[in-house]
Amino acid sequence: MADGGEGTTAALVAARGGEWREVLVQGPLARPVTARYGRLPDGSAVMEMAEAAGLHLLAPAERNPRLTSTFGVGEMLRHALADGARHIILGIGGSATNDGGAGMLQALGVRLLDEKGSELPRGGAALSRLARADFSALLPDLRDCTLQVACDVNNPLCGERGASAIFGPQKGADEQMVKDLDAGLISFASATSEHFSSEFWNFKGAGAAGGLGYGFVSYLNAKLKPGIDIIMEEIRLEEDVKNADLIITGEGRLDFQSSMGKTPTGVAKIAKKYGKPIIALAGSVSPCAGGCNENGIDAFFSVLNEPVSLEEAMDKQTATRNLKMTAQQALRLYLLGRKG
Repeated sequence: MADGGEGTTAALVAARGGEWREVLVQGPLARPVTARYGRLPDGSAVMEMAEAAGLHLLAPAERNPRLTSTFGVGEMLRHALADGARHIILGIGGSATNDGGAGMLQALGVRLLDEKGSELPRGGAALSRLARADFSALLPDLRDCTLQVACDVNNPLCGERGASAIFGPQKGADEQMVKDLDAGLISFASATSEHFSSEFWNFKGAGAAGGLGYGFVSYLNAKLKPGIDIIMEEIRLEEDVKNADLIITGEGRLDFQSSMGKTPTGVAKIAKKYGKPIIALAGSVSPCAGGCNENGIDAFFSVLNEPVSLEEAMDKQTATRNLKMTAQQALRLYLLGRKG
């Protein structure tokens, strides 16, 4: 399972028997990176924007949302379309960008022009100079394509709760940069609304991934939906839950966020619909994880059984051993309850 964040593509490829594709694209600072995405048996493509424009592709000193671009995301989309995909599922977590999806659109054929008619350079800072957008060369294949975007935030594009203010600092933006980036997104939204007669900047999720959510809904008619809902539908989880005796889910760390649309409580919602018991296993459990019980998880367990360092806990061999041991004891408890 996954919830639209890291691992979404791998989860769907594994669950649906899909295949991997690789494409060389431009990373957030235009360095070439090899991005992977999946093709499912029904012809759909599933990808994560972080493969092309993720924060993990940059060293901490390189983080600068004034310059980073989603251009590589557009290149991934072009490759999938050329490969025949007409339904694309895309997770947009972990971005290094704050360009409103402008770079992605440039890769798909949109020309973003300043007052002199010159094309804007990439990055969030350049958007403040945007005068108009030329859509004449937008990739025609997009007209026949449906896009489902896994989005778990409800932030608008601009303002105090917008992309720049809320997510900019973690991408390297200081206070002044946040103001400049927000001004750029406002210019972008203004030029967009003039062309489309739409005002999507207040749309829930428009501020996701540095405004990439806005670029998708405004220009590409994409549907933004909680990631956990998309994944559960795609892998047909409900059919499996109907026929199960016990549901086991998990996460790296159970905390207050786990009860807010993450994988464990998303699975629990289906389990409770059919009256199935559900337990969760996690690498660690925070004191505020009790909200998971209120949201359908019958019981949860940490797989750590003795004091260890974080490095030791995340070692694959150690983690596998701990997971097996905890799962065995949790199942023993479950079977004991059934005897009663």
